[in-house]
Amino acid sequence: MQKRYMVIWFRHLATDWLTLRKPEMKDVPFAFIATERNRIIITAANPIAEARGVYRGMTAADAKAITTNLQVVDHLPGKEAKLLRQLGLWCIRYTPIVAVDLPDSLILDISGCAHLWSSERGYLKEIVNKLRSSGYDARAAIADTIGAAWANSHYGKTTPIIASGTQANALLNLPPIALRLEGNVLQKLQKLGLVTIKSFMQMPRTVLRRRFGEGFLLRLAQALGVEDEHLTPLVPPVPYTERLPCLEPVRTVKAIEIAISKLLEGLCTRLQSEGKGVRKAILKCYRIDGKMVQGKISTNRGSHSVSHLFKLFELQISKIEPALGIELFLLEASKVEDIDLVQEKLWAGKPGLQDNALAELLDKLAGKIGGKAIYRYLPSEHYWPERSVKQTSSLSDVPTTRWRTDRPRPLRLLQRPEPVEVMALLPDYPPKVFTYKGKRHVVEKADGPERIEREWWQDKGLHRDYYAVEDADGQRYWLFRSGHYDNEPQWYLHGFFA
Repeated sequence: MQKRYMVIWFRHLATDWLTLRKPEMKDVPFAFIATERNRIIITAANPIAEARGVYRGMTAADAKAITTNLQVVDHLPGKEAKLLRQLGLWCIRYTPIVAVDLPDSLILDISGCAHLWSSERGYLKEIVNKLRSSGYDARAAIADTIGAAWANSHYGKTTPIIASGTQANALLNLPPIALRLEGNVLQKLQKLGLVTIKSFMQMPRTVLRRRFGEGFLLRLAQALGVEDEHLTPLVPPVPYTERLPCLEPVRTVKAIEIAISKLLEGLCTRLQSEGKGVRKAILKCYRIDGKMVQGKISTNRGSHSVSHLFKLFELQISKIEPALGIELFLLEASKVEDIDLVQEKLWAGKPGLQDNALAELLDKLAGKIGGKAIYRYLPSEHYWPERSVKQTSSLSDVPTTRWRTDRPRPLRLLQRPEPVEVMALLPDYPPKVFTYKGKRHVVEKADGPERIEREWWQDKGLHRDYYAVEDADGQRYWLFRSGHYDNEPQWYLHGFFA
């Protein structure tokens, strides 16, 4: 059987993902930024920003200069790999062999699969239309070789399907970058005026090897089909499920509890042997009237403790209506994670967030009041105080930077600064009196100012001069003046000290 491959190129993978999460960004030019060699550069831009001249690799300062209303978002390391894995797992319904090609492509071995959709054209149209309807700007091509399919999907301008045995002709008019060559090789080709593949395809191999190296010849041979290119296919996650059919319909709470206990024993035994723990699980109960009812649980840390998971499901039993009776129970661990074996210590230190008792307590509280009501704060690298913290609901998340301790910070920080009326006698001095929510406060002590500049790559505006002040009642506040003193600035209250 002749091998056939499809390459799917996601032209705006990261920006499409953000647009799906935040639909209000659809009509706004925005880009992802990251720090590289002491410069802030663009790592990805959406189609609107690209149409205005913003491209990957450009500095954020240049991008801001040519697009005044450009919105920037911090780059998320590893996000493209996660997205491609999720999309690749979805594509397994069309072929069992799917591989990720970072940073923005998928490679599918479609040998023997396309006939199920009547033709390769129908097969390609089905996949691409499904991806585009999901919100991803996808482009695909099919050929005998991975290299030819990749080149045509990224740089081809004619048909997306290359007939078997014609990949050499399809590559002739494409630029050398379509062969996935290294940057230094591309520079050499450009200096020599070799701007298309046909300009060097017929050159002697000895000449090409001497000038461009073995890697160049390998890429060309792979695209033409002379050399094989091996894939590392995605392995779909093994489903962690347990089934319990009932000889007679189950209607009582006690019977449901027994069923949950038996299912958990089987599931946790398997997870423990593999060193994994449950993060999310679903109990599906199929009734004899044909309907299905279910209960869901989630944990802050992977767990294979039967007693702990049972207590979480116990809170969900009231939501399970057996009606005429349940004939089948299905327990599915929809999300699992690797967990470390507990090492016993003779002198145990303070476990802190690693304490399993804390994780179990939070799981119980989440089962009663909801998981969205529980979160913790981590520091974030931003100048603006309200942006310098971020929320997380996981105990395993670790901070990427440290809390700032060189300057005083309030115990309670308002999400949005609130305006106050002040009486200030001298420029660049803290106010003598300020009024907040109708109450007058006389300032007895003050410390400051601490100037915090606005992050120019986020938005434009005035700087802030912060003061830590104490009133006559001993209450301490965090005030700031927006902008310079000589332009009748507005004062705000931003936090409360202990």
